[in-house]
Amino acid sequence: MLSKYKNVYVLSPHTDDGELGAGGTIAKLVELGANIYYFAFSTAQESLPEEFPKDTLKKEVVSATTKLGIPSKNVFVYNYQVRKLNYSRQEILENLMTHRKKLKPDLVLMPSLNDIHQDHATIAQEGLRAFKSSTILGYELIWNNLTFNTTSFVNLDEKHIQQKCDALKEYKSQGQKNYMSEDFIFSLAKTRGVQIGSRFAESFEVIRWVIK
Repeated sequence: MLSKYKNVYVLSPHTDDGELGAGGTIAKLVELGANIYYFAFSTAQESLPEEFPKDTLKKEVVSATTKLGIPSKNVFVYNYQVRKLNYSRQEILENLMTHRKKLKPDLVLMPSLNDIHQDHATIAQEGLRAFKSSTILGYELIWNNLTFNTTSFVNLDEKHIQQKCDALKEYKSQGQKNYMSEDFIFSLAKTRGVQIGSRFAESFEVIRWVIK
């Protein structure tokens, strides 16, 4: 049961990836009383339109995760260079190991190992190394997944999907990207819900399942 997970780490290569892949599940976990810790490794400053201040995404991720119920003190934002996380993989691994020692998570949500984006692949690979004693689920970002194994599902209510949409609306600097639209978010949630006979769901790839 989802309620058994009390300490949850969300690994987000860039600000917004965690919400896009697992926003509804995060909202439900918070509702069930879990302690959620969110780690973003790049604010993608180089990709921001010129009219936005360089710290825009750092502020937006705090606003977005607050919408999901994550306390701001549980949000950690690093400034690794976008599209070059693989150049810092050892340092990123050490960051993750440090956080693992502080609070051993029983669930880690991170990109799929089949995610083809270079930054996402780095976080997935180092997350797998860092959290060998935790259950790990890979979240779905279909525009980056060449393949994706829908091996687990989280049954969600409409309110959880709406919270996900409301969180993503905080990323005003990201413009009108089609995968951040409310129509798309609800459509994918409905599709995954159909697969398990429910109204809404998010799907995850089981990377490691620890049975205690």
